[in-house]
Amino acid sequence: MAEYVAPKHEAPPPAITGRRLSYLTFAVIVIAYLVIIKVSGMLIGGWADEDDTLTTRGVVFTMLIPLGLSVIFTYGVIAALGWWRPVMKDDRPVNRWVWVVPAILLGAILLGINYSALSEKGWLFIVCLLIATQFVGWGEEGMFRGIGVTVLRQHGLREGQVALWSSVIFGVVHLSNAFTGGGSGAIAQAAIVSVAGYFFYLTRRVSGSNALNSVMHGLFDFSLLTGAVILLDQQAYVGTFAPLLAYPILAIILLVKRRSIEPADRAGDSTIASLA
Repeated sequence: MAEYVAPKHEAPPPAITGRRLSYLTFAVIVIAYLVIIKVSGMLIGGWADEDDTLTTRGVVFTMLIPLGLSVIFTYGVIAALGWWRPVMKDDRPVNRWVWVVPAILLGAILLGINYSALSEKGWLFIVCLLIATQFVGWGEEGMFRGIGVTVLRQHGLREGQVALWSSVIFGVVHLSNAFTGGGSGAIAQAAIVSVAGYFFYLTRRVSGSNALNSVMHGLFDFSLLTGAVILLDQQAYVGTFAPLLAYPILAIILLVKRRSIEPADRAGDSTIASLA
């Protein structure tokens, strides 16, 4: 496939330095990442006799420690590949209106957090949950929007293909939840996660780095957990629907403006535009 060619007025993005990664090797890395989370989660949770996230101790042993190990693995791989710059910095900008994507996600996060019920859990629970969900954000964004996007670009895919396949891979990986209690609902989750992956991909590109999407991914999960999972023992919270509504709202906006996501000289390279 053809390499990315920058418009005449635009300096080409720096070549990806470091080691070259095959698709098969990337798949092995992703599987190892999943094994670390799933197996260490079961072993550590079992050792501590914890199987839920309703208490501070439960969050520490079922989320914080296993997810922390996955983050160490992810950024260890990035360091070993010599990919700090291509993973952490994105040199392919989109039009500035795309800032609406992280803006809507932020609004959904702020509305979705169940502040009242969460305050009853105490500050230590809140801090542990925040750190754990940031581990989710930095781990998954480092693996899929960082390493994954870099692998696809290194193999010469057009940017629309990079957006599509990095999001699909992100969703498919979540099918693993079917084997750990997710059941048939894991299929629907995988589809939704794929869409979310595209939103985080656009956040990466509009911000020019892999940091903002990592932070927002963690906060988005924090919001979902406080409203719908962690606090099941509390009264139903209407704000829980805010993060869920963000998906169709963003989908409609991106479909309407699909042809103006990319700068003018690359307008045909948008994932949505190329599929429309």
